[in-house]
Amino acid sequence: MPERDEMARNRWLRPIAHRFLRSELWRFTRRSVPRGAALGLFAAFIIPVGQIFLAAFLALPARANVPVAAVITFVTNPFTVPFWLVIANKVGKFTLKVDPATMQSAKAALEDGWWVQFGWWLQTAGVTAFGFVVLSVVTAAVGYLLTSFLWRLVVARKWEKRPGRRSFLRNQSPESH
Repeated sequence: MPERDEMARNRWLRPIAHRFLRSELWRFTRRSVPRGAALGLFAAFIIPVGQIFLAAFLALPARANVPVAAVITFVTNPFTVPFWLVIANKVGKFTLKVDPATMQSAKAALEDGWWVQFGWWLQTAGVTAFGFVVLSVVTAAVGYLLTSFLWRLVVARKWEKRPGRRSFLRNQSPESH
């Protein structure tokens, strides 16, 4: 997990390093953690390289938790990229409703030598890129909602375990209200 001082010393971040030193970007609060999760997931799927920097830059104006945003970008890493490529391609095909008949008609229009391979690559890459855009938006929204829910669940359990909290709740009776 990146630390405040590391980011402040980074040569690429030096012009705006003072902004990364704000303590609100490093606190774990009920609002900053879901924002960081959403931005981290968005950055992880929207570009293949430099996700951590993108997540950190997006965290500045959103007042999101920078460490959470940076760590969550590791959902896409060199080991998981083939899996995400297949998923993005399937999501893109489903979203754009690209079926084999559509692909064949496009290939038929490009039946001149190397254009066949280029047309196939262009179709596959375009569908996959669109799938990554859909994945970035959907996973960011789901990540925000899930992290918010988990945050509230954890806080509620901590409140239940506090000393004196249970005895207070047990001593309350419906007649006392």
